[in-house]
Amino acid sequence: MNHRAIREPTESPPAAAHADARDMQALLRKPLPGAAAPWTGNALGTVLQLLSDGSCIVEAQGSGERWQCPRAASCLLQPGMGDTVLVAGPQRGSLYLIAVITQADASRSCIVAEGDLTISSRRGSISMQAPSLNLKAEKAQIDIADMDYRGAEVRVTTLVARFVGRTLETVLDRLSVLTRSSFRLTEEVEQVRAGQIDMQATETLRMHAKNTLVTSKALVKIDAEQIHMG
Repeated sequence: MNHRAIREPTESPPAAAHADARDMQALLRKPLPGAAAPWTGNALGTVLQLLSDGSCIVEAQGSGERWQCPRAASCLLQPGMGDTVLVAGPQRGSLYLIAVITQADASRSCIVAEGDLTISSRRGSISMQAPSLNLKAEKAQIDIADMDYRGAEVRVTTLVARFVGRTLETVLDRLSVLTRSSFRLTEEVEQVRAGQIDMQATETLRMHAKNTLVTSKALVKIDAEQIHMG
């Protein structure tokens, strides 16, 4: 009597079953449409709006999420509309704008600090170079031990100017002074050396001293309708 051998089924699934399992796992790991990607701690975004409190509305690149991000203290460059920025934080609900990566308009940059701003160098020098320099402040105080200024032209417009010092030396080719009223007080000696001196007064010219000396090597001329001496 012949008996056919009955083959027991093996425990390992066919190759097709393995492929289906892998596809199912990949599908489960794939984020749902519209779902936010896992947070990695930082992201790139685009500035959509600048708020009055200094924070920005940033739209994440790729996902389109929008966050309100305060500017980190280390980010001194003021973000602008359309700038590409780097935001970072422990979670999506607590993000800071830490750097401006690319400016939408690189022709204008603004460094902004909330409080006092000090720029110092311990051992080197600080240099500023630009085609144009504009300074605006309500009050300024400059303490410089030794200053050397070189320039082609200086124009000063002010209501009141006061200079207090011990010594003033001026070397000029030409000096022109136009005033409505002039007053000068010299306590000790005033000396003038000139090739020619021309003094003219519309009304009165007065010279008074304890001792007055007028000398000339060639000529002394006094011409008037009336001459009073003594």
